[in-house]
Amino acid sequence: MSANYNNSAWFYDGLARLVYGSALVNVQVYLLQHIPANSNVLIVGGGTGWILEELAHIHPKGLSITYVEIAPAMMALSKKRNAGDNKVTFINDGIENVALPPDFDVVVTPFLFDNFTEQTLHEVFNGISILLKKDGIWLNCDFQLTGKLWQWVMLKSMFIFFRLICNIEASKLPNIRECFEHDDFRSIAQKNFFREFIGAEIYKK
Repeated sequence: MSANYNNSAWFYDGLARLVYGSALVNVQVYLLQHIPANSNVLIVGGGTGWILEELAHIHPKGLSITYVEIAPAMMALSKKRNAGDNKVTFINDGIENVALPPDFDVVVTPFLFDNFTEQTLHEVFNGISILLKKDGIWLNCDFQLTGKLWQWVMLKSMFIFFRLICNIEASKLPNIRECFEHDDFRSIAQKNFFREFIGAEIYKK
């Protein structure tokens, strides 16, 4: 079962702002600030592409960005974004179908892994992990449960909504942190947003 965010491309950003205010933007901007100048960057699941404009504010030039997004409607919006003088290669496919050289300094996965079941998560994670250089950094953000009932209710509602609209395969959060620990990634920075419902973490390989 493949997620199809084409159905949500036209309202995705508006819905995110309505539900989360600026939290989804703030968490990703926090991560982007950790990207060194002149890096070779892989962004997987960039959505509508506003992340490219935010990245251009931090690094107006010097970055080589490979932008992988599976939904054609999301990709069409992304290509209209102003990425400054950074070089951007757009790939409209699932990351598991793409052959890339293992020479990335930075990997960015914004709200990617909550789309997958546990089994698919491991397959996708391993496929991305081998693309990151030794000592490279992985910037990840996603939803998390910290024992609050409202978080569970909100998460369940999101999974039901996006399962109906976008055909995502997941119905619960997979154990994302376990994947990083299993591959001996070291957490070097972490910050929570939206009353701890959203977590951002920077890992070093």
